[in-house]
Amino acid sequence: MSEELLAPLAGKIIQIDVKVGDKVEEDDDAMVIEAMKMETPIYIPCDGTVAKLNVKEGDEVEEDAVLLVVE
Repeated sequence: MSEELLAPLAGKIIQIDVKVGDKVEEDDDAMVIEAMKMETPIYIPCDGTVAKLNVKEGDEVEEDAVLLVVE
C-alpha cells in the first residue's frame, strides 16, 4: 500500500533529504519548505520505500500538493 506526503502549506521546497529508492521510517526528515521566511520541516508519513518524488529543490508548491509517495 502506498501513502502520499502532502505539502502542509504553500511555499518553496528548499531542501530534500530523500531520493527515490531510499528506505524510510515514519517521522524521518523528508524535506524542508519555506513560507513567509519560515522554514518548516516535513516528515515521512509511514515506514517504506520512497517510490516517487514529485518535487525538486527550488520548486514552488501549493498546499496539499503531493510531494512524494512511500510504498
